[in-house]
Amino acid sequence: MYRRACMGRYVIRRLIQAIPVLLGATLLIFMIVFALPGDPIAALFGDKRPDPAVAEVLREQYHLNDPLLLQYWYYISGVLFRGDFGVNFADVPVSQVMAGKFQVTLNLALTALVMEALIGVGLGLWAALRRGKATDTAILASTLLLISVPTLVTGFVLQLILGVKLKLWTGLDIFPVAGTFAGWRSYLLPGFVLAGTSIAYLTRLTRTSLVETLRADYIRTATAKGLPRRRVIGRHGLRNALIPLVTYLGADLGNLMGGAVITETIFNLPGIGNQLFQSVYLREQPVVVGIITVLVLIYILANLVVDLLYAVLDPRIRYE
Repeated sequence: MYRRACMGRYVIRRLIQAIPVLLGATLLIFMIVFALPGDPIAALFGDKRPDPAVAEVLREQYHLNDPLLLQYWYYISGVLFRGDFGVNFADVPVSQVMAGKFQVTLNLALTALVMEALIGVGLGLWAALRRGKATDTAILASTLLLISVPTLVTGFVLQLILGVKLKLWTGLDIFPVAGTFAGWRSYLLPGFVLAGTSIAYLTRLTRTSLVETLRADYIRTATAKGLPRRRVIGRHGLRNALIPLVTYLGADLGNLMGGAVITETIFNLPGIGNQLFQSVYLREQPVVVGIITVLVLIYILANLVVDLLYAVLDPRIRYE
């Protein structure tokens, strides 16, 4: 009962602390986006020159003539008090623009996160248990190569080899190269491309964390008691080595969703990243700020969940 009360107070305190973080992050993004050169109303008309009277009416309608801080207040008060992200310059609600696309990006990020956890932790565990051997060296060299190659290159190369060449050689369309028409298979190749760098970092982090844990005194004590090696590694070693891994995975969910811009563009996925790229190009500032606000909220909630998991993995950690 006492532990639950502590956890409740901790969650409330963290949510209160998240408010200034949200305000600071959205204000910064708001200032950056609206400081970009160019006239969004002129961009709305494309190559045509807008009528000055019509353009002035639109500027008044969307508060573009107001001071920046007043524009920000209109926006953030709508988000905080009504859950309203505003409308774009075509008068379409931003929430409607994001609808559907957000699910695509979430599917892509979760696919990448599962791959990252399975492959990264698996390879890191494998390398740690064979430290100094040829397998360990090969895994470290592979992760270094994966970190060194930009996501843009990895995406196009794997798209060509696994998406195009493999289909020509075998006749099997295992990895679709574009769109979401093939259901869950549509996310396999983009998910791996998105998770590539994170897999490499998580592999190295798992290896280092587990190697350090296996050197601890309580591991030597457990081994000296005659416990099976599998139990020593699984129950005493891996469990304590998981804390930094959970921290990395939790923080990486926000990074994966925010970093989906390049991957969704390469594989033509209709997600938030693709929409963000198009909105920046078309100067749809309310959509850009709305998408980034949602990503900031996801990042804050993911970090809160990670902090709560600490005490589950290690009961010595208290919610204080």
